[in-house]
Amino acid sequence: MGFSTLDYLIVFVYLVAVAAFGIIRGGKQRSVKDYFLGKDTIPWWIVCFSIVAAETSTLTFISIPGLAYLTNLTFLQVAFGYLIGRIAVSILFLPAYYKGELSTAYGFLETRFGLKTRRFASVVFLFTRLAADGVRLFATAIPLKLILDIDYPVAILILAAVAFIYTFAGGVRGIIWVDAVQMFIYLGGATVAAVVLVLTADGGLSGMLQMAGDAGKLKIFDFEFGAALFQKPYSIVAGMLGGAFLSMASHGTDQLIVQRVLTTKSLQASRKALIGSGLIIIVQFAIFLVVGVLLFAHYGGAPVGELGLQRADEIFPLFIIQGLPQGISGLIIAGLMAAALSTLAGSMSSIASSVVMDLWNPMTTEKMDERKVLLLSRLVTFVAAMLLVGTAIFFMNTSQTVVELALSIASFTYGGLLGTFLLGVLFKRPVQEDALGAFVAGILVMVTVISLKLVAWTWFTVIGVFVTLLVGTLLSRLSKEPGR
Repeated sequence: MGFSTLDYLIVFVYLVAVAAFGIIRGGKQRSVKDYFLGKDTIPWWIVCFSIVAAETSTLTFISIPGLAYLTNLTFLQVAFGYLIGRIAVSILFLPAYYKGELSTAYGFLETRFGLKTRRFASVVFLFTRLAADGVRLFATAIPLKLILDIDYPVAILILAAVAFIYTFAGGVRGIIWVDAVQMFIYLGGATVAAVVLVLTADGGLSGMLQMAGDAGKLKIFDFEFGAALFQKPYSIVAGMLGGAFLSMASHGTDQLIVQRVLTTKSLQASRKALIGSGLIIIVQFAIFLVVGVLLFAHYGGAPVGELGLQRADEIFPLFIIQGLPQGISGLIIAGLMAAALSTLAGSMSSIASSVVMDLWNPMTTEKMDERKVLLLSRLVTFVAAMLLVGTAIFFMNTSQTVVELALSIASFTYGGLLGTFLLGVLFKRPVQEDALGAFVAGILVMVTVISLKLVAWTWFTVIGVFVTLLVGTLLSRLSKEPGR
């Protein structure tokens, strides 16, 4: 069927409308608190939708259906773990965040350990976010480049410019409102694709499910407890435990998500937003996985190579461009861009807030005018946008192996980051030197574990947390000076 004039129009209107809506909903920013925290006036349910959109990248949109095409529905076990992790964050971390006037997640580490720990955690976050979201930006530019027949740098700049415009003008409030809308756009696009797949199937839904069931595609739980437990990423233990720890790290210690949580009015509202997002995530991944199963039935279970593709990630984009009616393709490409722009805009804002609040603000001795600090924050947002563009262009010419390595950069640092937060929340004795030593040890061990591929990826954060807690508590026992 191909991409039509109507599809191009839908994508163009979408990009313009997103930027305009973000600026309008963001309102006028008069202070840094307005810019980074939205004056604490955002309803919890909007924040809930925004959290889901922020953690859903283009890679999720296209790769989860591809994963189901190759395997089955067992990835859903990880999504159940995500909900467990968010409940844990609501109990352990959010009360600590609301005890003081915190502007970033890492302000807690300064309160508990000291300024050095806050700065180190912030720097680790900055490098992780730049690398991971630079890859996501490049991944989103791929379909835009193919559709518009433009070079990758141009496609990357277009996407970055749209996200930057409403981030710069609307601040975090504009980002959150746009994210809430975009969540419905990309979920609606995936749902429409599923409906089209069913309506165009010869045997209808029952025939597709019959074929998928015979091929073992409908399996959800994998009760593997044997010798291969640590090598299988989607067993019931690895999936739920790994998902829980990964969600605790991303939603309890990553400024990209914590920034949104801190925009709500109260601790109770933050808990509603966080736990509610966990419930939506389960539904979302179920939709993406079902699309993958339906694609398997649609293509008759053909191997990826027989379809002229190199990777399973290309299955869903192939169907979007070739198998959907005019107008629907444009809607789903807009949904794909929605998933990317929400993460990209949030990344710009969270990077800027971490630089200004965690690194620059503690170093200043004199109090600057609020307007000057706001201007500085916007300039840092611009620099963050340019750095993300540069990172995306850097990954443009790299091999797939390097891209996959970049996508798992979070696994190198999340264990140490979460372990350091838990060290501060659960134990009273450790001091700053113990926390820094444990943090570094957690990262170094994860570099070894990941490089040697000793376990499946769902175990990475679990191991990093265990090592960080172990080293931190041992160091605190060796010290004669008790903690705070």
